[in-house]
Amino acid sequence: MKVLKVAVCLLAMSFTAALRADDKARFDLAGPTIDIRVTRGGSTLPIAQIPNLQPGDKIWIKADLPPSQSNHLILIVAFLRGTTNEPPDNWFTEIDTWEKKTAEGTTITVPKEAEEALLFVAPETGGDFKTLRSAVKGKPGLFIRADADLNEASFEQQRIERYLAAMKTVPQDDPKAIEEHSAKLAATLALKPNADCFKQPVDQQVICLTQASAPVLLDDGHGQSIAEAISAGPSSDFINAASYTQPVGAGLYSAYVGAVVDLVHLVGMLRTAQYQYIPGLSFPEGASLSLRLNAPPSFHKPESVIVMGLPAIQKAKLPLLHPHDPNQVACLLQPKITIPLEGAPLVFSSSFAHGLVLHLNRTGASTDIPLTPDAFEGGLVGAKEEKSEPLKDPQPQGDNMLAAKPDVKIGATTDLTITGTVRGYWGFDSFEGPTITVQQIKGKDWKIVDSTQLLAGQDNHLSLRADGSACVQHIALASDNAKDVNVSFKPAAGKDAKNTLALDVSLKTVQPGGYSLAIQQYGDSDRDKVPLTAYTAGIQLDDLKIHGGDKIAVLTGEGLKDVVSVQIGKQTFTLSGEGNDDKTIHLQADTGVSPDNGSNATAKLKDGRTMPVRISAEAARPELTLLSFKVTSAQKDGGLPVSVGSKDDILLEGKLTFVVQTKDVFLRTQTIEVSATDGSVHSTLSLATNDLVLQDDHTAVATLDLLKAFGQSAFGKLQMRPVAADGTPGNWTPLGILVRAPQITAILCTSADAPTCTVEGNNLFLVQSFGATKDFARTADVPTGFAENNFTVPTPADGATLYLKLRDDPSAVATVTLLTPVQEPTSSATSTARTATPAPEAAPAAQDTTTAPSSKPDR
Repeated sequence: MKVLKVAVCLLAMSFTAALRADDKARFDLAGPTIDIRVTRGGSTLPIAQIPNLQPGDKIWIKADLPPSQSNHLILIVAFLRGTTNEPPDNWFTEIDTWEKKTAEGTTITVPKEAEEALLFVAPETGGDFKTLRSAVKGKPGLFIRADADLNEASFEQQRIERYLAAMKTVPQDDPKAIEEHSAKLAATLALKPNADCFKQPVDQQVICLTQASAPVLLDDGHGQSIAEAISAGPSSDFINAASYTQPVGAGLYSAYVGAVVDLVHLVGMLRTAQYQYIPGLSFPEGASLSLRLNAPPSFHKPESVIVMGLPAIQKAKLPLLHPHDPNQVACLLQPKITIPLEGAPLVFSSSFAHGLVLHLNRTGASTDIPLTPDAFEGGLVGAKEEKSEPLKDPQPQGDNMLAAKPDVKIGATTDLTITGTVRGYWGFDSFEGPTITVQQIKGKDWKIVDSTQLLAGQDNHLSLRADGSACVQHIALASDNAKDVNVSFKPAAGKDAKNTLALDVSLKTVQPGGYSLAIQQYGDSDRDKVPLTAYTAGIQLDDLKIHGGDKIAVLTGEGLKDVVSVQIGKQTFTLSGEGNDDKTIHLQADTGVSPDNGSNATAKLKDGRTMPVRISAEAARPELTLLSFKVTSAQKDGGLPVSVGSKDDILLEGKLTFVVQTKDVFLRTQTIEVSATDGSVHSTLSLATNDLVLQDDHTAVATLDLLKAFGQSAFGKLQMRPVAADGTPGNWTPLGILVRAPQITAILCTSADAPTCTVEGNNLFLVQSFGATKDFARTADVPTGFAENNFTVPTPADGATLYLKLRDDPSAVATVTLLTPVQEPTSSATSTARTATPAPEAAPAAQDTTTAPSSKPDR
């Protein structure tokens, strides 16, 4: 028989020799609700506040069933006293929920020597009570183990669900709040959230943390997700009574699944009523005990018996709370006092701890501040305006009584700090928790205690100390000219960090200058202020490079975005606004300077400081004067020439020739760079490549085949500059605007009075619009994405000239002239097509090219 590899609390099984788990045993079905109250001495508590029972306790039980309940259910309360000591018959109580005598509830007294208590919910059948009693008496140890494990599983699931419900209330767009509250919940509930969730995008972190698929791991030695253990597992393996010892999650879950298997095997012992056992996880709230099941109960054979554990019958195991930080001080001036405590998860996931107070140990009348466990806030939260009421007729247990210890008089009420002790009830038993230090007056004498300087433009960390730092409500970085910047703070860590706060000051959006830390304390309308200065961060000036006689200088270093200007002699250089970043900035002046190499300039920073910087003076830049330039168009065969409309337009399909002159001798190692202003294309001309020819010692003629140098996609403004042999560039000189034109092979028109003609050719998409006149009163716009070889255009108004706006320079008007103007028809009956196409070079002189509608002559 196969071994079922489970991490589930599984009870919904059929009774056969091989028991098959047919589905994932998720405890998501609502079971019946049972109302339970317990009375001990003169006090009565609801079941939610009962961590343990004791002999003599009176348990009042009532099934909270709907009025329409049609199936009769019986409740059976069973008490057990040991694995080898079967309980007597009178330790079993049958409650018939449909009887009138049970309408007001049934009271049962916990027997002397009883150690465990179980509650069964079963359908009414003949012999049901006696059969169940016989089964329990026959194997008491089995049911004792199931009782303990059912209670433990319920406690742990309550912890997980408390975490999940709390995290769903956190704003999903606040990563700081998500991480902070997750940490608080994890500490108080002893859970381990999935750390990988915090690596996901912010809007997915809460979803990740609250997924049903293993969102948290219990931090108590189990090493396996309890959410996974009770809600997921394989669904195709088999299990038998001998297999429960296999590792299925360690700790209690091996024994728990084993107990489940043994419980199922009890079905074979039930002769009168054929039962299958379903576990019920308990979720108490007040006097109501809600059950959650993993399988729907059956009222057909085999009928279902719901099994749930009642609190263990034992002495109280009081919670061992301890401070999250033993050096932390709480603030008595807060409207709601928060005391971070941990070490007892059930304090925060159940109602077992109640009547909690912080008893202040001080001179005069004692004061008890009511406390409420709040896992979301990471501890006990107190409200001074509330009152605490002790239990009626509490039973003292030595020093655990709330009033068992007298007030400890620490000092006068004007002392900066006093102590407070956590006291309360654990069920019926009083207990005393940790004693903590409490600050009762506001702090004073604030000062920054480390040598760290605030640096504008980055995150900063400071240590702030005072006589009493626990009552700080808010800290902001304040100035007269800017909006306050919130400062996050927390108690500093370490033994020597008393009355010290660790501050995280974000100055990424703050300018350098004078500021103050504005400290707001609870109960004080005024703010204490600590002055400080925010300086520019990470400034390092390495080198200021300038060529002799230049108006432009280049500064290199680190943090240069905070440099305002540089002074060279009497000339001020300010940012030019081109190509600047944090490591390199360009500066410009109105007048050129020629400083000595190695001398110093003075840089002025935004925070008012000045810093020296070494000058690297280099030789003067090469200079050129543009004397003239012209473009020779290279018209393709079979095309109509396109005439550009601006003297600055340079057709790409042409040859650019320009003449330059130098003041000094034209160095043969010098080159000329021709480039688009956006840097998209560039070419270098030199004497060595024969595209630069000296006319004399000062004059050179440059020639550039534009299409070959730049390719078919080149367009835009062109410029040229000289470049010295060492790579030093001169200033740019504009040349013109590089434009591309289509190749128009034919313009087909029927007659002068026809509204349109057809243009044929290649790259017609380079035209933005065609016009019949120069003012483009009648136009045809070429749409974006057009890629055809013909396009319909307006008939030229004069019959001879078609106007174009090229995409590369739509501000200028280009033209195409028809070789043969369009003529008026000789009669209304004439419809011969008129064309304007270039004549082939080898065509006979007598060939009439004005009548050919295409490249093929009419026949």
